[in-house]
Amino acid sequence: MAFMQDDPSLERHFKGHRDTVTSVDFNPNMKQIATGSMDSCLMIWNMKPQMRAYRFVGHKDAVMSVQFSPSGHLVASASRDKTVRLWVPSVKGESTVFKAHTGTVRSVHFSSDGQSLVTASDDKTVKVWTVHRQKFLFSLNQHINWVRCAKFSPDGRLIVSASDDKTIKLWDKASRECIYSFCEHGGFVNYVDFHPSGTCIAAAGTDNTVKVWDIRMNKLLQHYQVHNAVVNCLSFHPSGNYLITASNDSTLKILDLLEGRLLYTLHGHQGPATCVAFSRNGQFFASGGSDEQVMVWKTNFDAADYRDLLRNKDHATSVNGSGPTSDDPSLQHGSAKSHHEEGMGKHASKTSRAEVMEVPESHFDEPARRGKLSKTQKTKCIHEDRSNQQQPEVTFPPAVTNALEHIVSQLDVLTQTVAILEHRLSLTEDKLRDCLDNQQKITLLVSSRD
Repeated sequence: MAFMQDDPSLERHFKGHRDTVTSVDFNPNMKQIATGSMDSCLMIWNMKPQMRAYRFVGHKDAVMSVQFSPSGHLVASASRDKTVRLWVPSVKGESTVFKAHTGTVRSVHFSSDGQSLVTASDDKTVKVWTVHRQKFLFSLNQHINWVRCAKFSPDGRLIVSASDDKTIKLWDKASRECIYSFCEHGGFVNYVDFHPSGTCIAAAGTDNTVKVWDIRMNKLLQHYQVHNAVVNCLSFHPSGNYLITASNDSTLKILDLLEGRLLYTLHGHQGPATCVAFSRNGQFFASGGSDEQVMVWKTNFDAADYRDLLRNKDHATSVNGSGPTSDDPSLQHGSAKSHHEEGMGKHASKTSRAEVMEVPESHFDEPARRGKLSKTQKTKCIHEDRSNQQQPEVTFPPAVTNALEHIVSQLDVLTQTVAILEHRLSLTEDKLRDCLDNQQKITLLVSSRD
């Protein structure tokens, strides 16, 4: 049951980092991509070819994790310098910074309402903060080794964390209690994330495996052994039916979770593929590697089928309130192994090879060379035509469109201005507090002399 129309294709190719790319994320508005790197920089890449990339310098050591806020107006970055920074992804690149942990901060993640941040660190703790003024809320302390990753559930009620103690822990945010520990990994757990329905989690391990658990029954649903080396990262497609993984074997793998089998093996990176993420709409995914390159791929779902798929998923969620159930064919326990073995024989050779193109040392890539990606360009045109035939779109007068775009741009400016003013207010409050403390000390000193 696959809705793939064509093989995934390489659309864009960015080169500008000077060391391994550690993390990648799409802006919800689909206009930007954020990446972090061992070169201590955060970069914001613009999807429009004519626009330059922004290189944000501020961290004093490797950037381990980056993520856009749900609104797209902020980017959070976590670093080996033990700090977290919140950036405004504009030309100025202004940021606020706070010391989050006493060790390397491996992971940072926004809650779905954009109000909270969860961070994970080598100091063995998971911490939760407010985004507004970065106020510390509480700490989760039961891991006994480095914590590699921590994520909020889609509804914000749970937190999942993955650690070098070989466990994945599920936490209740309200009670701050660990409600379950998954201990079935044979190695360290590099990455973990929630299924879009919030009913399952997937984890990537140093034992070369990918595992999917049902967190309602605390039961292992699927176990994939499709990589030949450590699995570094994974990302669920927003439909919840596909999972993409990145590994030290230099490949990306797309797994069909409904049928429990390998769909595609993607070759593009020279050396380990270190990070991967689907866009919020699922039409693209981006990957980064130790080759310092960022690649943007088109998933090539059929537009009509994909709309139906999302509509059906939303309907199923609204009916039962919990997404896929054990009665549904999706993510059924026990199906993974048999379908996976069948898929290995049938689909493992179905690969989509990306031709790595040399790009000038500017911070943005040139439009794709006509000769090398002509098939991709042709496919894109056909895809758009079919979409228009099957579901005509409502068009607005240019004046209305321009007015709306102007309003949105003004709102962006206002949001950035408010963020800067809040930062300055926080600094002023800190200075005022210092002045009051100094005044009190002086008063005490004078009174003691008298």
